[in-house]
Amino acid sequence: MSLLPDLLTVRPGTLAEAVSALGQSGAQALGGGTDLLPNLRRGLGLPSALVDLTALPGLDGIAVAADGTLRIGALATLQAIATDAAVRGGWPALAAAASLVAGPTHRVAATLGGNLCQDTRCVFYNQSEWWRSGNGYCLKYMGDKCHVVVKSDRCYATYHGDVAPALMVMDAQLEIAGTGGTRRLPVAQLFQEDGAKRLTLAAGEMLVAVHVPPSGAWRAQYTKVRIREAVDFPLAGVAAALHREGDRIVGLRLAITGTNSAPLMVPLDALQGAAWDDAAATQLVQAVRKTCNVLATTIASVKYRRRVLLAVARQVVDDLWRAA
Repeated sequence: MSLLPDLLTVRPGTLAEAVSALGQSGAQALGGGTDLLPNLRRGLGLPSALVDLTALPGLDGIAVAADGTLRIGALATLQAIATDAAVRGGWPALAAAASLVAGPTHRVAATLGGNLCQDTRCVFYNQSEWWRSGNGYCLKYMGDKCHVVVKSDRCYATYHGDVAPALMVMDAQLEIAGTGGTRRLPVAQLFQEDGAKRLTLAAGEMLVAVHVPPSGAWRAQYTKVRIREAVDFPLAGVAAALHREGDRIVGLRLAITGTNSAPLMVPLDALQGAAWDDAAATQLVQAVRKTCNVLATTIASVKYRRRVLLAVARQVVDDLWRAA
């Protein structure tokens, strides 16, 4: 891994200054840097400026509002989220997802905003400069074709965040600041399924906080499949939230990660009002199969990754059904 190139670093002291700095062409936000800085050392990107957000006041807070909504600042660390008593008590699936990201030393520095906005990954992209240049680069960066899906008109690099799917099934919303003020956005709408153009944020926009409604009658769970017990990105990740009344499904949400260029909600409207049985499980598995776009990695085949994703999707809902 090479040294970082010389970079202009801006450290704004107010939200308005941060938005203005991020509005400049080529500027990139910097929080904990656990994803961005290793990529820059590999020659993946050369921003015109790094906008260091760590001096902004109040963006690392975790608090529960009077109406029971959880607000987490974008600069709150994953370690803080995983260990916060309020999060663990009211939103345990979110605490669990945060605790499964990377390793302990990463979580101490990594921020919620950075984790949500992390770069997509690919066996043809996350390589050394000499390796990438020897392959003519790729559609994601400096090249003109996708080596994974040849003749594709988009990049198929995959998103591997753990926290996003948990927030999606909890119906969380993002607070986003820009030159026109602030706006709210469902977490799922932050992403688009293009590995090279993964986020919907406009120039000058930045995440300020995440708002998670009280769980009420919903129960949620996140399960991650990886080779090692720490550090590894998910080969497959499944988050689900269930609202059960008696023997019927009142509500069921399920999101997947590690398989597509974005974390995706799986459409499950057909299961509303149904009982959770083998027939419903078969419907769920088929819906996950249609939604996912599993690719091979250096350590696992497509067949293995797809089978484990489908198995875990059913297992998560089985667990929630019994717990409810």
